[in-house]
Amino acid sequence: MSRIVVTGGAGRLGRSLVGGLAAAGHEIVSLDRAVSDAAELDGVAQVAVDLTDADAASAAIAGARADALIHLAAIAVPFSAPEDVILRTNAALAVNTIGAGVAAGIPKIVAASSPTVLGYNAPAGWLPERFPLDEDTTPKPWNAYALSKHLVEQSLAMFSRQTGDATRFAAFRPCYVIAPEEWSGAPTQQGHTVIERLDDPALSAPALFNYVDARDVATFIDALLDALPDIPNAETFFVSADDALARRPLAELLPQFVPGSERLAAHLTGTAPAFSNAKAARLLGWRPTRTWRGELGEDEPAPPTGATADRTEPTRKDVLA
Repeated sequence: MSRIVVTGGAGRLGRSLVGGLAAAGHEIVSLDRAVSDAAELDGVAQVAVDLTDADAASAAIAGARADALIHLAAIAVPFSAPEDVILRTNAALAVNTIGAGVAAGIPKIVAASSPTVLGYNAPAGWLPERFPLDEDTTPKPWNAYALSKHLVEQSLAMFSRQTGDATRFAAFRPCYVIAPEEWSGAPTQQGHTVIERLDDPALSAPALFNYVDARDVATFIDALLDALPDIPNAETFFVSADDALARRPLAELLPQFVPGSERLAAHLTGTAPAFSNAKAARLLGWRPTRTWRGELGEDEPAPPTGATADRTEPTRKDVLA
């Protein structure tokens, strides 16, 4: 069991992450702007703190006496505030909290980035080097939110150059997070229900049809914290479901919304997503367990004739052996 401090623990992702880690046996301290009455935080130590205040962040994080720090706190939606506010706020939150964790001697520090760092939906056009997108895809942020998340990753790399392996860092890019209640019809982050996003591809297209169940993010973080001492420092991981949030193959859908992507998307057949989680499987032995079809009670599509359902990736154990 570890003592873990989570910033933004009362947020959409934070609630499920805190609840999942607590259920796994960890002792959690949640830091957020206000104390929450969310059921997932019942029995969890909560501290109300303004983490944009560097002194307050340092005091709260040092006082948590934690074995690990998970930094989620941020303005979480692009264009939900003026661009300068988003960049300034998210940058301050990242530098304050990560720096406070280093100063407090916390040996494991993980921070949330975002798939948006890759730059899809850029007004001037965007095409990746290939699909599926992975951690080697070139970041091309085009708005303040994406830039602030890229800064989170660079902040971790900066601090790792200061501490070496005395502190173990990692960044993760959770795909479009769906909280448990949203499978039952509660609005998702953009205000639409999951069913609406499936019925109208234009609603999921801005996120390239990516998603992940918040509870799967919790199991990812648990696996990541366990693996941090054994993997390269300051790694970045995509955290995504094994399928796309779409009823039709992305080979058909992506060209409608990403001009010029026909050739790149051609092999994303069946339920294949635009984002790869293979690195997390390879280095951490982690795989998601939830799909939208399973959560909504819809039948899984039959594989094409001659196709194989075996998508097993080498695990962390395989790599380290």
